[in-house]
Amino acid sequence: MASSSGTKKTRAPTPRRQSKAMSQAQKMFVDVQDEDSSAIDSELVPSSLAAIAPVLRVANQIEKDNPRVAYLCRFHAFEKAHRMDPPSSGRGVRQFKTYLVHKLEKEEEEAQHQLARTDPKEIILYYWNFYNKNIKEGQYTKEPEEMANILQIASVLYDVLKTVVPPQRIDDQTHSYAQDVQSKREQCENYNILPLKAIGAKAAIMELPEIKAALHALQNVQNLPKPSVHSTNAPHDFPEERSKSIFDILDWLSSVFGFQKGNVANQREHLILLLANMDVRKRDLVVYTQLRSSTVQKLMDKIFKNYWSWCKYLCCEQNTRIPQGSHKQQLQLIYIGLFLLIWGEASNIRFMPECICYIFHKMAEDVNGLLFGNVHPVTGDTYHRSQTAAPDEEKFLRTVITPIYQVLHKEAKRNNGGKASHSRWRNYDDLNEYFWSSKCLSLKWPTGLKEEFSVHSDVMPNKVPASKSMPKTNFVEARTFWHLYRSFDRMWIFFIMAFQAMVIVAWTPDGSPAALFDEDVFRSVLTIFITQAFLNLLQAALDIALSFNAWRSLKFTQILRYLLKFAVAAVWAAILPICYASSVQNSTRLVKFFSNLTESWQSQGSLYNYAVAIYLMPNILAALLFFLPQFERIMERSSSHIVTLFMWWAQPKLYVGRGLHEGMSQLLKYTLFWILLLICKLAFSYYVEILPLIGPSKSIMKLHVDNYEWHEFFPNVTHNIGVVIAIWAPIVLVYIMDTQIWYSIFSTLFGGIHGALSHLGEDKAMERRNFASFAHVWNEFIESMRAEDLISNEDRDLLLVPYSSNDVSVIQWPPFLLAGKIPIALDMAKDFKEKEDTDLFKKIKKDDYMRSAVVECYETLREIIYGLLEDETDRNIVRKICYDVDIFIQQHKFLNEFRMNRIPSLGEKLEKFLKLLLSEYDAVDVYKSQIINVLQDIMEIILQDIMVNGFKILERYRVQIQSNYKKEQRFERLNIALTQNKSWREKVVRLHLLFTVKESAINVPTNLDARRRITFFTNSLFMNIPSAPKVRDMISFSVLTPYYREDVLYSVDELYKENEDGISTLFYLQKIYPARFVCKLDEWMNFQKRINDPKLNYSDDDKKEATRHWVSYRGQTLSRTVRGMMYYKHALELQCFLESAGDYASFGGYQTMESSQGNERVQALGDMKFTYVVSCQLLGALKTSKDPRDRRRYNDILNLMIMYPSLRVAYIDEREEFVNGRSHIFYYSVLLKGGNSYNTEIYRIKLPGPPTDIGEGKPENQNHAIIFTRGEALQTIDMNQDNYFEEAFKMRNVLEEFLKSPSGQREPTILGLREHIFTGSVSSLASFMSNQETSFVTISQRILANPLRVRFHYGHSDIFDRIFHITRGGISKASKTINLSEDVFAGMNSTLRGGYITHHEYIQVGKGRDVGMNQISLFEAKVANGNGEQTLSRDVYRLGHRLDFFRMLSFYFTTVGFYLSSMVTVLTVYMFLYGRFYLVMSGLERETLENLSIHQSKALEQALVTQSVFQLGLLMVLPMVMEIGLEKGFRSALGDFIIMQLQLASVFFTFQLGTKVHYFGRTILHGGSKYRATGRGFVVFHAKFSENYRLYSRSHFVKGLELVILLVLYQIYGHSYRSSNIYLFITSSLWFLVGSWLFGPFVFNPSGFDWQKTVDDWTDWKRWMGDRGGIGMHPDRSWESWVDGEQEHLKFSNIRGRILEIILVLRFFIYQYGIVYHLDIAHRSKNILVYGLSWLVLVTTLLVLKMVSMGRRRFGTDFELMFRILKALLFLGFMSVMTDLFVICGLTISDLFATVLAFLPTGWALLLIGQVCRPLFEAIGFWDPIKELAKAYEYIIGFLLFAAIAILSWFPFVSEFQTRLLFNQAFSRGLQISMILSGRKD
Repeated sequence: MASSSGTKKTRAPTPRRQSKAMSQAQKMFVDVQDEDSSAIDSELVPSSLAAIAPVLRVANQIEKDNPRVAYLCRFHAFEKAHRMDPPSSGRGVRQFKTYLVHKLEKEEEEAQHQLARTDPKEIILYYWNFYNKNIKEGQYTKEPEEMANILQIASVLYDVLKTVVPPQRIDDQTHSYAQDVQSKREQCENYNILPLKAIGAKAAIMELPEIKAALHALQNVQNLPKPSVHSTNAPHDFPEERSKSIFDILDWLSSVFGFQKGNVANQREHLILLLANMDVRKRDLVVYTQLRSSTVQKLMDKIFKNYWSWCKYLCCEQNTRIPQGSHKQQLQLIYIGLFLLIWGEASNIRFMPECICYIFHKMAEDVNGLLFGNVHPVTGDTYHRSQTAAPDEEKFLRTVITPIYQVLHKEAKRNNGGKASHSRWRNYDDLNEYFWSSKCLSLKWPTGLKEEFSVHSDVMPNKVPASKSMPKTNFVEARTFWHLYRSFDRMWIFFIMAFQAMVIVAWTPDGSPAALFDEDVFRSVLTIFITQAFLNLLQAALDIALSFNAWRSLKFTQILRYLLKFAVAAVWAAILPICYASSVQNSTRLVKFFSNLTESWQSQGSLYNYAVAIYLMPNILAALLFFLPQFERIMERSSSHIVTLFMWWAQPKLYVGRGLHEGMSQLLKYTLFWILLLICKLAFSYYVEILPLIGPSKSIMKLHVDNYEWHEFFPNVTHNIGVVIAIWAPIVLVYIMDTQIWYSIFSTLFGGIHGALSHLGEDKAMERRNFASFAHVWNEFIESMRAEDLISNEDRDLLLVPYSSNDVSVIQWPPFLLAGKIPIALDMAKDFKEKEDTDLFKKIKKDDYMRSAVVECYETLREIIYGLLEDETDRNIVRKICYDVDIFIQQHKFLNEFRMNRIPSLGEKLEKFLKLLLSEYDAVDVYKSQIINVLQDIMEIILQDIMVNGFKILERYRVQIQSNYKKEQRFERLNIALTQNKSWREKVVRLHLLFTVKESAINVPTNLDARRRITFFTNSLFMNIPSAPKVRDMISFSVLTPYYREDVLYSVDELYKENEDGISTLFYLQKIYPARFVCKLDEWMNFQKRINDPKLNYSDDDKKEATRHWVSYRGQTLSRTVRGMMYYKHALELQCFLESAGDYASFGGYQTMESSQGNERVQALGDMKFTYVVSCQLLGALKTSKDPRDRRRYNDILNLMIMYPSLRVAYIDEREEFVNGRSHIFYYSVLLKGGNSYNTEIYRIKLPGPPTDIGEGKPENQNHAIIFTRGEALQTIDMNQDNYFEEAFKMRNVLEEFLKSPSGQREPTILGLREHIFTGSVSSLASFMSNQETSFVTISQRILANPLRVRFHYGHSDIFDRIFHITRGGISKASKTINLSEDVFAGMNSTLRGGYITHHEYIQVGKGRDVGMNQISLFEAKVANGNGEQTLSRDVYRLGHRLDFFRMLSFYFTTVGFYLSSMVTVLTVYMFLYGRFYLVMSGLERETLENLSIHQSKALEQALVTQSVFQLGLLMVLPMVMEIGLEKGFRSALGDFIIMQLQLASVFFTFQLGTKVHYFGRTILHGGSKYRATGRGFVVFHAKFSENYRLYSRSHFVKGLELVILLVLYQIYGHSYRSSNIYLFITSSLWFLVGSWLFGPFVFNPSGFDWQKTVDDWTDWKRWMGDRGGIGMHPDRSWESWVDGEQEHLKFSNIRGRILEIILVLRFFIYQYGIVYHLDIAHRSKNILVYGLSWLVLVTTLLVLKMVSMGRRRFGTDFELMFRILKALLFLGFMSVMTDLFVICGLTISDLFATVLAFLPTGWALLLIGQVCRPLFEAIGFWDPIKELAKAYEYIIGFLLFAAIAILSWFPFVSEFQTRLLFNQAFSRGLQISMILSGRKD
């Protein structure tokens, strides 16, 4: 091998025998090398050896050019690695060295010398050649990126050269080359968009005047103090010399505060692009040398608006002041640059915007002192302007960011992965809100961040015990349902008071609302204010109790407010009842005492009335302010002490949530909406729910019952209160829930009306574009669909339009619109009998398309023939014919001069003529003669047969067309070369289509998705769209996509890998994506035609790669998302070209531009306006993973960067570094771009620690990459989204919405966009989700945005005002668990901070959704978990209190209120059944039914109809029907609704209702919410029974069986309204609910009723139940492991949750108590001993079963005979006991069944209590029996479900029906799904 001396070859030491780890590592390297041998060495370097990666990359790059030099580079890398880590202690270092040694040994023999005989001479000559060829000659011609790579290679080569060649043998020429390379490298660095430091050809983007102006302003460092050189570095870095030069303002700031080099470079480009894009808008480009002062001021206003608000809130002076006489623009840029540098390096602290404000405040203070003063205002230290020491570049990270991060990390550890109670640790909001207090200003800077902030400012650090938890800040997220009342107390108080008032009025004799005017009734109604007083007292108590853990962080004024609120509420709760009682006769002595004191008041009126008037004064004042929103907004945002004191009582002073009031017009809109809704709701509740129950309730209360059928504990309770509660409880729940129903109805109606109106308007987009520009846009749109294989070549030809219409006097519409018009016009002319021209032309002009087709054909045919003719006489003949045609049409003599009956023969000849012109030919003479013959026939028909006076033209030009060889023939001289002209052939092709295509336009294109896109695009042009600015003037924007580990591209193996049914992904897609009408033109065939086109010349490898892309573009993959987002770049470049090309666009075209120099300018503008960043946080792990799928994902991402040069990928790099001999892991945010087969690192910014360990994964992933985005707007795109080329054109329009200020309101901060769900055609389930999601992202969000003003961000493709959000915490919130639904919190945060969110439907993006039942359920569970966490959050609480009353109602019913209403729906079922069960078992129903008036009342059943409507999911369908009706017509909507019901949509929605309720309730009660990966696979596979059981056992099956028992018992023992149709409807709806919950997963499970799969599922389920659990056992493999995971939420639940869980469990004991008294063996005894004896029987049974179980375990093997004898004795004893019971005691068979129904719930209750109290039972050693009991119940539940499935599976038609049910949509497209599921492919 080569040695460092270069004098001789030495072999590397033979490595020791490889360990197992080494062998695996070597195998990993070899495997990867097979995949991508060119990049293996440089891409898989251990992180501790990252410094050698450039050397290995250079070796790979030059290997083909000179293998020997590449070998020397690798040897140098090996030696360098050995020096860096001699003992090979780093992770993977030993394996890597071993691999590299083997590679070097192999290459030493294979790599031959090419330029010399020795290594030193070889590398010197190669270095010279490389320098002369690439650097000396290419520095002025090569691109900057290429030059940067060349200089990198040259630098590495010189380093290698110095190790191979002895120093004394390196000549001067080599030294001079190296010095030149070094000097050029200092001037050159890798760049993102702007090559600010580059060598090579001047980049077009740097020639833009706006970039030059911004750069010039930033480089103004005059009069700034120059810091001296400072050489101290971070302790783990090597010492290095710092540059003395200051490049610009950001360099100066870095030299003062110590910012990282990567951060400075990143923010430099960021700031330049911001300034340039803002400054160029509406700017004259002729005189453009410097920035406008208003530009910098505007940017400063946007960036520092939050900082200034913070300073105003804390009453401190701003540190962004501009002193008199200073350079204003320079100082402003210093402040802006300082903020951006802080933000760019803040890492996780970016989620704490006020913390960043504090950091900026302190650092700006230092800047001011440095520039304008010499004494620090706090410390008194002296500034030295010229002697400032330059700190190392990690000082800011080390001294400011890292201490705060360490606090975050410490708190994150305390949350136990999100399982600990929220009240026990501080999240992002708690730590950020610490900086809402002026206490933060007293922290020592910067040491206080580490010494004081980490504990708390009001507690001394040395006095705080290590275990003492820090207090929450301002709010505590306690797990309790009381948050729903606390956050929305105004709503609950309103509904409770309304209910009370309606009951009081209905209780009057006539029950009429007019009774309210009666004095006594009115006085009674006034008692609602007593209720309000007690409810306010409850609210005050909750405020104290739920915020108690935060009291140490609260100000004294806040605590005083809480206490005073409680005291005042308590006083009013005492005063109002006393005052009311004083006005009532028969008062108590206490009341009479107070009455005597106030006797003078009572003489003038009721004391209670006065008290109520005083009590309502704050409410009256609030009502007055409600109609003065502008005034109230000013008051809330005011910092005046008087105003603050006035507002102090109304609401606590908080930094966010101030001034959220809308303008008067918007306020009136949503107020009217809710007033109308509440009127309808209250009227319905009064007349349907309350009034009908009053009469029966009065009768029941008067009824005396003494004949109970069980042991009644309270027989003397008056008024039968138990019956009244049982009847009224469901009604009260329906009253609470039905507002959600009314909201759905009203939002559907208002949203439909709004949507219909928004689709009206003029075609403003067409008015703004000339036809040539629109033709370019349209044709690129059509070509993109052909490239996506949505349309065929034939469809494409019918859809394209000419680029220029200059040769034709009419608009040249796409041929498909003109299809069949020419044949119809010809037939019309042939059959026309009239003599008047006007009648014929009137019929033609009646159809605009027909008129355009006729005129275009005539004019185009004239141009084609005229162009072919070379002889001037021939041209004159054609010219004369056309002249006669034009003249006779003008003179209305056309029909007189032309014979129309010969038109068909002319048409046939023309078709033949056009076909010949388009045909390929070999012999020119033959081809020419054929054209001549047909052309002569055409002219003969025209002149002799059609034209009446055609012979005159012949005579005039002495033409003879007869067949006479002696005479000259006309029309023989043709320009055949013209047939090869591209633009001329396009005219012929179009004319041929117009003549030959006779199909109706309705079938073009055949693909439904293509037709949908065309329809939406054309319709959207008629909507109210803002005018599109020029590309240069548009708002710049970025797109950010978070990526974790999803599929990028499907591999070839994955395409052909078959599932258990023998179906591959490729086969499935070939069947699922056919065309809708013509099967041969499906997407797969379109794809096959494209790749088999000889012109494209695809190789076999190309075809495989194209197939991978074709499949991946139809899945939910990253490649699909990236392709869609890069359409933005393509659209911008086309739009820029059309703006700059002018008339040239009509001729040269966009394709011509792509190869011209103008392309550079167009690309430069595109890069300046658009940036796309994919945040692949695990890219480094994917690169080094041993999993081949992960490594393939890495390679696919690399290929995406190469395919799309504008794509940027950000990732978190974990790098191992040694500090003081110890290994440490450091983390970096890195930005990459694609190079030549490699990625290129652009920026590297060190982080204070692992960024994803603090909060939720997705927001942390977005946060680390957001610093690399650019522009003023940011679009968030998820991994399952897509974009369309035609929609990308409208991005300029939608971005203009940011500049609109509707109705004088603030400018929008989030623009909501419409989405299209592209997965809706896979199955019926997919269509349900697609329709539901479509209605949500259209009609629902439409009404949320306007008029309700409560739209938030829902994880969709919304566009953020980027500057607004990066200064206010980012585009999402990330606190662990509480921000599980991180997206919606971004919207809430934006609203609370004064943002304004809109929704726009003229642009859409694509989105994928889950398509399988289990995946959908996981998604619904995730959303329900998120809403449960939202309920506990401070954001919901603050919005609930800060929004006005009606907007608060909108907020509630569109967020957590929907889930609470779903829960109340289910609770209504439980309450109804348990109430009826109580009445039946107690005998109260029998007694009350004897009263005829009660028997005739159907009030309860009528009221419960509303619950049934909600339960069946009909309200979910309402918005769907409305939106489909708006877009496709209401006939289609009705048809879709019927089809959905036939496909059991109600079963699906009812089932998902159970999912929502279960996870929402459990999250609030116990927690346990987490991110649930749903999967994005293709094939809808069969889920095994055990999988379904694991998912739905607790959420659906158990609850369903509980309801079954209730319904059965009620049916057996009940005597209800058997003849009532309403009652039958209710009971049937309850049975429907039960059936949906028990069998929904199996109905929607593919092959769920296939007999063979049922048998396999049974075997699998028994294995799963029988396998023992243990450490490391996955829940999928063992029931014991699963049940431990299922109870995990109980392990971390608080005592409140456990107690409430036990209380809920107590309901199961009522079964046994009620049933035992109805047994025949009880002989109607009501003694309590009957119930006691039942417990004795139950306990005895359990003990016997336990004995048998223990005996089997202990004696079953060694004492088998004894155990069998014991079982026999037990059996005999059991039989004897049962005989005695039957014979002596009167036991019956029905008693046995009833006993089972009685004991099963009791055992289940004992089991649940045991699970709740698991720690206790484990301590006493009683957990194993409970676990055995649980397994017994699991067997029972599973057997019951399996029995029903097995019976249905026995009948083959059930499986066929289910397949048809699931895949009806696929059947309509010709998909033989039964063949797919059975695995047959032919």
